Amino acid sequence: MSRKDSKVQTLGAASRAGAAKPQTTEKVHKIVLTGLMAALSYVAFTYLKIPIPTFGGDMVALHIGNAFCVLAALLLGGFYGGLAGSLGMTIADLIDPAYVTSAPKTFVLKLCIGLIAGLVAHRIAHITDNHDSRYVFKWTLIASIAGLGFNVIMDPIVGFFYKNYVLGVESSAAKIMTTWAAGVTFINAVAGTVVVVAVYMAVRPVLKKAGLFFRI
Repeated sequence: MSRKDSKVQTLGAASRAGAAKPQTTEKVHKIVLTGLMAALSYVAFTYLKIPIPTFGGDMVALHIGNAFCVLAALLLGGFYGGLAGSLGMTIADLIDPAYVTSAPKTFVLKLCIGLIAGLVAHRIAHITDNHDSRYVFKWTLIASIAGLGFNVIMDPIVGFFYKNYVLGVESSAAKIMTTWAAGVTFINAVAGTVVVVAVYMAVRPVLKKAGLFFRI
């Protein structure tokens, strides 16, 4: 092998190593921020909720925990956002006797919220590309409605079947619990959408200036 070929290979290897380093750093940052957003979801549900008892001893709650799931999906991508929400809020369920039986349902639904919000925001709208603020606002709102709207529909449906067939709650009682849950989930979705849009539009330019904005 000639010296020239050797130099070309060395430069190529160095270039690949240099390209891999930023990708590795970005992944580490995303994992750290996923943990942070999971913690915020946990705090929002555990300490900022308003518990509401329902028929049969079940509990629902007004809270904005889902907002951090969607916000994480907008900032980090759907998978990371869904993982943050599912981990944070599932842990919150597990340590609270009133909600512990809901933990499996919580994990699945919160993961789906993040995946759906991320799909709309990044695969359809590509909001992390260079767009004007009106475009970003519009698609941030749409992505939030898509993710949280999914939860408004699916949480009562999954909740009914989960209580009825997994937990063994009588159908009539499960229907009453589901009706209460549906109303509260809708209120949570509206409040969560407002929080997500306001926070994302505020932190987006700040993260760009700080060099912490991820293009997804």
